Amino acid sequence: MEVNNMSKTRVYELAKELNISSKDLISKLNDLDIRVKNHMSTLEDDEVELIKDLLTEKPEGEKKIKTDEANFEEKEEKGIEEDSFYEDREETRAYKKSFKKGGKKNKKLQRKFTSEATPKEEEVKIITIPELLTVKELAEKMKVNPTDIIKKLIAQGIMVTVNQQIDFEMASKIAEEYGFLVDKEEVKDELETLFEDTPDKEEDLKPRPPIVTVMGHVDHGKTSLLDAIRKTNVTMKEMGGITQHIGASVVEVNGKKIVFLDTPGHEAFTAMRARGASVTDIVVLVVAADDGVMPQTIEAINHVKAANVPLIVAINKIDLPTANPDRVKTELSELGLVPEEWGGNTICVPVSAKKNIGIDDLLEMILLVAEMEDLKANPNKPARGTVIEAKLEKGKGPVATVIVQNGTLQVGDAVIAGTTYGKVRAMFDDKGKKIKKAGPSMPVEVLGFSEVPEAGDKFVVVENEKKARELAEKRKEVQREIELKKKQKVSLEDLFKQIQEGTVKELNVIVKADVQGSVEALRKSLEDLSNDEVKIKVIHGAVGAITETDVMLASASNAIIIGFNVRPETNAKALAEKEKVDIKLYRIIYDAIEDIKAAMKGMLEPKYKEVELGRAEVRAVFRIPGVGNVAGCYVLSGKITRNADVRVVRDGIVIYEGKIASLKRFKDDVREVQQGFECGIGIEKFNDIKEGDIIEAYTMEEVPRQ
Repeated sequence: MEVNNMSKTRVYELAKELNISSKDLISKLNDLDIRVKNHMSTLEDDEVELIKDLLTEKPEGEKKIKTDEANFEEKEEKGIEEDSFYEDREETRAYKKSFKKGGKKNKKLQRKFTSEATPKEEEVKIITIPELLTVKELAEKMKVNPTDIIKKLIAQGIMVTVNQQIDFEMASKIAEEYGFLVDKEEVKDELETLFEDTPDKEEDLKPRPPIVTVMGHVDHGKTSLLDAIRKTNVTMKEMGGITQHIGASVVEVNGKKIVFLDTPGHEAFTAMRARGASVTDIVVLVVAADDGVMPQTIEAINHVKAANVPLIVAINKIDLPTANPDRVKTELSELGLVPEEWGGNTICVPVSAKKNIGIDDLLEMILLVAEMEDLKANPNKPARGTVIEAKLEKGKGPVATVIVQNGTLQVGDAVIAGTTYGKVRAMFDDKGKKIKKAGPSMPVEVLGFSEVPEAGDKFVVVENEKKARELAEKRKEVQREIELKKKQKVSLEDLFKQIQEGTVKELNVIVKADVQGSVEALRKSLEDLSNDEVKIKVIHGAVGAITETDVMLASASNAIIIGFNVRPETNAKALAEKEKVDIKLYRIIYDAIEDIKAAMKGMLEPKYKEVELGRAEVRAVFRIPGVGNVAGCYVLSGKITRNADVRVVRDGIVIYEGKIASLKRFKDDVREVQQGFECGIGIEKFNDIKEGDIIEAYTMEEVPRQ
């Protein structure tokens, strides 16, 4: 249909003007859904304009489209992406559809299409994505079909749906395949913002009392020392019946307060640290002057060093005739704690809890160290702190002992601690007196939580109870996700991989052995293995079985435990599985060294895996002529089988390994004896069986080399 007011251009005329053959032009026109019969067909003015715009720059644009897919890898290297080929194709389709309809819409789209088809300067395409997003959200950000992303993920063996969430790492790999540079979106949700302690202005900060934990070996006088400190700080009428309502006490010296945590031995101290709670400002290590440095003393020192907390040594029992403070100082020096009077940095204070000698000096030193640490907090803000103890009390419900670390906690405040929430209904101080508010460093007993919080949970005051409930629910969800994606602790098997990724710069090791000489030999040999990539640090070494304390220290410090000729206690083994702590047991010292050396090079190849069958306790020993000693046993766990390998464990130390010679129930030979039954066990070539020994039955399974 002809329109008089519009001039017409023949196809051959346009081809001549564009310097291409009529045949090529007809082909291009057909590609764009502009139907022409032959070179004599006429074109509208707007069609001519469009063709001119498209074909003037066509060779370069064509080249761009053709090479777009072929050059994905090159673009990834450069981190640069031109307009997506897929977008061009979609736009072309839209243009064709609209062109058939004609009219004003046609002209608008024509302008849009021509402007986009004109090659631009290359530009970097960057998208910002959060930690987690759905496949659909990623597709929208990149303007691609979600199905294509799903196909790519399925090709990698990851089955997802369009509304399923993928993590940042996976999303960034997909985005890079499409030529995008990826930025991580810094999203701070309400919870993170809430638990982040905003820095206070210098003028708002006021000095706060130091929080002190007393640690040391059993029977060295920790409790006596705490009692002596309290007695010097209470009036005579209270002396007879001091009631400690909570696991912390406040004493006053020269008008300054000091807060003592009563309960934490090093186990609780480390358990709290493993949960991320750093409550203690100063540690007082109690060492008996007549006993010297003992295994638990060394353990406590290692825990304090790992926590990087100032340490004061109280040398107790100096009133005893057998007291030898200089010997204690020498032993401490050997452990790297050189006393100040000998030119070191460790403050040592001689005291006697029973005779009340040196208590004032100790308190003075605590205040001096606190002054050096410059402990300050802002009391004029909503409170935040840590739960140090929590229980369910009859008539009171959930009761939590908390230490306020910043701000002031008041009755009526809505609080959130871990995954629990509540409103402060009532507060009691360390003397059991009802109070209305508690400032920084103050320990208080709080009533009003919805559930019993965990010791070590951080608490914070929020606007109202409704908000607290919402946030607690959110935290429960986050906690569930964390449990599902719990960070794998370092293990020998994946050590090399973690070194390569740069996540391990320092390998912490705990060494337990049967004799002190082995501990020292292993410590030195392992530390000598350190290289440029990873430093091996033995954070604790001691004699005896692997205990729960060792596992908690390993968990808090992300360490592996090496046992030489020793076994883990039953509870320690269960805790290690729960905390994902790697325990390696050896009988030959060189095997331990070789394994760590091989793990550091990524060449560790486990050949055999030990599978524990059962444990039996020796209840009686029978002497049978011509046979030897037979152990009358009670099976504690699992089962004992006739063909199993066994080891005899006495006080946590392996004293013999061998095979079962005979297994009987009454007078009958049996193949196996289950848990809860009694049996007679004869061990090949071993007669030194004693009552109380533990017989562990196990078998070795071959593990395929990886």
